[in-house]
Amino acid sequence: MNYAGLNDLEVNANRKSFGGNKMDKKPESPIWSILSEIIKEPLFIILIAASAIYFSLGEITEGIIMLVAIGLVSGISVFQENKSRNAVNALKKLSRPHAKVYRNRKIIQIPTEEIVVKDLFLVEDGDMIPADAKIIEAHDFSVNESILTGESLSVSKSQHSESPSIFQGTTVDAGNCVAEVYAVGSQTALGKIGTSLGEIIETKTPLQIQIKSFVRSMVIFGAIAFLLVWGINYLNSQDILNSLLNGLTLAMSVLPEEIPVAFSTFMALGAYRLYKNKVIIRSPYTVETLGTASVICTDKTGTLTENRMELRAVYDLGTESIQDFTKDSPVFNQTLNYALWSSEILPFDPMEKSIHEVYAKLAPIDERKSAKMLHEYPLSGKPPLMTHIFQMANGEKIIAVKGSVEGVIKQSKLSDVETEKVFAQLEGFTSQGYRVLAVGKADPDMAKYPKTQQEFNFEFLGLLAFYDPPKKNIQEVLKTFYSAGIKVKMITGDYAQTASAVAAQIGLKSSGQILTGDQVLALDRAGLRKKVDKIDVFARMYPEAKLRVIEALKQNGEIVAMTGDGVNDGPALKAAHIGISMGRRGSEVAKSAAALVLMDDDLVHMTKAVALGRRIYENLKKAIQYIISIHIPIILVVLLPLAFSWEFTLIFSPIHVIFLELIMGPTCSIVFENEPIEPNSMTNPPRKMSQTFFSWAELSLSVVQGLTITTVALGLGYYLMIQGENIETVRTIIFTTLVLSNVFLTLVNRSFYYSVLKTIKYPNKLVPLVLGISLLLLVIILTVPSIQSVFEFDTVNMELIGATMVVSFFGVFWIELWKTWQRKKFKIEKCK
Repeated sequence: MNYAGLNDLEVNANRKSFGGNKMDKKPESPIWSILSEIIKEPLFIILIAASAIYFSLGEITEGIIMLVAIGLVSGISVFQENKSRNAVNALKKLSRPHAKVYRNRKIIQIPTEEIVVKDLFLVEDGDMIPADAKIIEAHDFSVNESILTGESLSVSKSQHSESPSIFQGTTVDAGNCVAEVYAVGSQTALGKIGTSLGEIIETKTPLQIQIKSFVRSMVIFGAIAFLLVWGINYLNSQDILNSLLNGLTLAMSVLPEEIPVAFSTFMALGAYRLYKNKVIIRSPYTVETLGTASVICTDKTGTLTENRMELRAVYDLGTESIQDFTKDSPVFNQTLNYALWSSEILPFDPMEKSIHEVYAKLAPIDERKSAKMLHEYPLSGKPPLMTHIFQMANGEKIIAVKGSVEGVIKQSKLSDVETEKVFAQLEGFTSQGYRVLAVGKADPDMAKYPKTQQEFNFEFLGLLAFYDPPKKNIQEVLKTFYSAGIKVKMITGDYAQTASAVAAQIGLKSSGQILTGDQVLALDRAGLRKKVDKIDVFARMYPEAKLRVIEALKQNGEIVAMTGDGVNDGPALKAAHIGISMGRRGSEVAKSAAALVLMDDDLVHMTKAVALGRRIYENLKKAIQYIISIHIPIILVVLLPLAFSWEFTLIFSPIHVIFLELIMGPTCSIVFENEPIEPNSMTNPPRKMSQTFFSWAELSLSVVQGLTITTVALGLGYYLMIQGENIETVRTIIFTTLVLSNVFLTLVNRSFYYSVLKTIKYPNKLVPLVLGISLLLLVIILTVPSIQSVFEFDTVNMELIGATMVVSFFGVFWIELWKTWQRKKFKIEKCK
């Protein structure tokens, strides 16, 4: 039936009168919340303290510089955090559920929050009810109301039910219905109990926890170092304020505040990049997991295939005839007729849509509008069936059933010979990759209809064979997964022969063995763990069997991604490390359970998602290793002259450290985030989920880099000191060495495998921009007298500048020799 629905004027009037479909929430103030977090940061507190000390000592210029530094640091943090939050908020909006409503005599799809009272909406199998409403028309309709009642069993409802209401947040288990909204937002049953839907819950990931723990440890270490340096300086000088300033200088150099900023920036921008590639992630931190995926479990229909479900052949048992639509001109027959009457009036399943299309072309008289449905039995049972009872215009009744071949045969009285014929034809269809349904009928003159369709005795009529062609790009997609060391497993509800035929057509690697849902459920845990490792095709799968396969793979140590689109896929999607729902055909339940949504149902975007996950992990690793490498020399330049009782113990002040922090921040969180994926990334096996940045094996190279930079910087400074140079010259040269080392370090750390000659060609416009600004600022500081005096620098000759360039180059570029050794070692191991 066609409904007019509300017009635009009525929508606006109803929204003003009854409100919108949103839960009442306190408005957020993102900038103020970001600022409040910044104020609590240790670095901010240290900068405020240093500024206050400078003013107390009468060093007004230095105090103003520290205040400007506070503004710059805060501004950068606000910009990056705001950018991250905007990306997250955009994802929240994109991941909100949508609803189909009748407006202006058309059915359109809108976000559920735009629904108003008196709207007419259509919900189908797998949808989430968008608002409280009264059923107007329903077909085979049942709904799961466990979110409100706690009862997990679905409830059948129709316009004739004692309570024909459906409620926001509940989910459609089967069928479809049209309903009129009578309550929205906080006025719904769900709103009144204060439950909120569709929110992105950002749980802590292993890497988040590791980063938080590392930063906390460094804060504790910094606090201890601060107290020691303050104490030692005070004992030596009896000057409490200058001693305090020296302690704060060391504390500033120790704090790796760039790491959590870089992490949140990488994750949020990574999620936004995925959105540009038609992948919506429900939480930005899922990006971290993507690069570790080792197994992808995918359904067949609509993921590996196009989900067109064209009716290709009809087998009629009575006449023992086969109509092959690819060869013959199809003729209307009894099997096709009863297939239509066993389908939904308003079809949403692709197979039923195909049946309606063929019926419309072939039926001598189209009786769909004149027929009246008397009763319907929704899809149910194992194997599943659905049965409809219609009364035709002439008063005759029809009872039609459609469903799995085993299910219809089980309730039909076929001879052994007839059963053999049916199964022989079934095997012929499935061996071609067809999906097959059986059609039957029951005696329409029975006095009383049974309570369940499983009590009918059917007359078996024939088979319908549907062809769902493989997606054109699916072979290349699978090759990409295999090249990346990712296993692909097909999990489908189809017959084993159909699954096997499709696997062969698309190039899915398989041993030839197939495990069915019944076999999965029959195996014990240990037996299933062995099987899932070897078998790549699973057929005739039930929701419980899917869940068991996912759990078994996880127990084997695999990082599991799984695609799904139906209500019954929800538990398995939740159980997988990375649940993937289809954006077009996926149910709202599946989308809510999944970690990410493929907007156009194309699995090729999953290969891009895995590549981006690996890229982000690689770049975050580079950024963190860079941060550690450059922080070590800053810490030691502050600490070692004091510890070794140099003639000059106060090389750096807070002004020097904060300048170095300001050029390091953009480098780690902007330059490295924009780096392309490494050329060999998608040909390497996935990394282990347990892998961490903060083990000695991961950080040893960064520590050595930091110590080498420290050696050349302090070594050159010490040489100048014993040669009789003043402290201003020594400070200038050490500072210049660190800035140049920072530039060189950025270049060599773009890859820990490929040489700088290769990485210099990587497309990243931010590298020359950020490094150019760093060098320009260094030139200004070294040449402008007023700025020189603020930094307490001296004018140095070009010979010394040349020396700093040479020692900086060798202090950093030695790693290119290590990379060469690594490449040779890899090639030797590969040959073996």
